Amino acid sequence: MKVSVGVSNHHVHLSHEDYKILFGNREMLIRNKLKQPGQFASKLVVDVKGRKGKLKGIRVLGPNRDYTQVEITRSDSYKLGINPPVRDSGNLEGAAFLTIIGPKGQIKRKCGIIANRHIHIDEKIRKQKKLEEVSVVSLKIKGEKGGIIENVYLKDSKSAYFEVHLDTDDANAFLLKNNDEVEII
Repeated sequence: MKVSVGVSNHHVHLSHEDYKILFGNREMLIRNKLKQPGQFASKLVVDVKGRKGKLKGIRVLGPNRDYTQVEITRSDSYKLGINPPVRDSGNLEGAAFLTIIGPKGQIKRKCGIIANRHIHIDEKIRKQKKLEEVSVVSLKIKGEKGGIIENVYLKDSKSAYFEVHLDTDDANAFLLKNNDEVEII
């Protein structure tokens, strides 16, 4: 069974309270909609600072959430000088401390993670694809740098676009880009 690839670059999710500190009353304008229903990339960016370095111009995704989270890659972590855990979105247990700098202020939060590889799925798609009892799959990638990616979690939501999210480190290792197709095995 095939699934479309979505390559996820580093990005920031903000709580409403932290958004206000960083941007004041500025409206979060949509730059482009994402494939997942209700999600979007805003026109806003922040800088993210770790113990050793800084990443500039990190995209803020919307809408605001109940928590603040910075999703980075392992490669980013070396530049920042941190050791973030691999976690599901929203699980900030053991997250790395980062300073997020916006135009109106800055915050320091325990919010840095490397996101688990995951496939967005809803109940209808689970039934259609016969994945009702499955929580983790592997992916087979064909091509010049083909191989197997293990530990890809199925991420349930009320409404989903069936797509695997890989960070840029994973995608680059297999020469994958947005909208490529890989096989669930």
